[in-house]
Amino acid sequence: MKKGINIWSFPNDMDLSSCMQLAKTAGFDGIEPALAESGPLSLESKKEEILAIRQEASDLGLEITSLASGLGWTNGLTSSSRTVREKASDIVKRQLETAALLGADTILVVPGAVGVDFMEGIEVTEYEEAYENAVNELRELAKSAEAHQVSIGVENVWNKFLLSPLEMKRFIDEVGSTYVGAYLDVGNTVLNGYPEHWVRTLGSRIKKVHFKDFRRQAAGLSGFVDLLAGDVDYPAVMEALRNIGYEGYAIAEMIPPYRHHSQQIIYNTSASMDAILGRR
Repeated sequence: MKKGINIWSFPNDMDLSSCMQLAKTAGFDGIEPALAESGPLSLESKKEEILAIRQEASDLGLEITSLASGLGWTNGLTSSSRTVREKASDIVKRQLETAALLGADTILVVPGAVGVDFMEGIEVTEYEEAYENAVNELRELAKSAEAHQVSIGVENVWNKFLLSPLEMKRFIDEVGSTYVGAYLDVGNTVLNGYPEHWVRTLGSRIKKVHFKDFRRQAAGLSGFVDLLAGDVDYPAVMEALRNIGYEGYAIAEMIPPYRHHSQQIIYNTSASMDAILGRR
């Protein structure tokens, strides 16, 4: 397995070029950028601008592992509003197009939410309606994913939705496309489950994996800690990943951003990833 790092792990004031350079210097094989509403890599980006990012990464000897986006939080495929769902679908299509230009094989999709405790302005959607809406939208989006030869990875996030590995498995199977699978975030499972269980249940449905750590005794977002400082049983996770034959990227996602010595955290994370992956 190769090791990558998500762009949200870096200080907010670092541009993408600087983040890529730091990722390479710190020993990562790849980086996962994110599609934003506006900016250098966004819904507004032109083809030549996207290709320039791909070339810059290639010149550094860095792979673009996948393409994330946080736009699904406020533009959910789960939404009860047809207008919102249409916008959410258009964003995913744009994300697929951009990922193909970047040479990435997977996009990270936040499918929306039933509800969110740590963000304001997110609508509460009836669970069954959210489920049906997301399945129906993803069935259509699977056609675009296949056309671009880029997979959609639905991430398990704190959205009061797809709360167990059995439900995520059923959800993916109901969508019914090999181009739609799970983007498994290891740390996000720890509050009420065990990541190794998710790995074994989802099996080949896993498209990509986020590595982060969480301490159960902490409260809310403050429970996310440095890799190997929390309650994730990484030896068990690695054994489960090996047993299902997962050979894709393990991508670190460090949240929330650190105020002090934040660049050092990138080096620390790289070293922890080496320990987890058995590189030393």
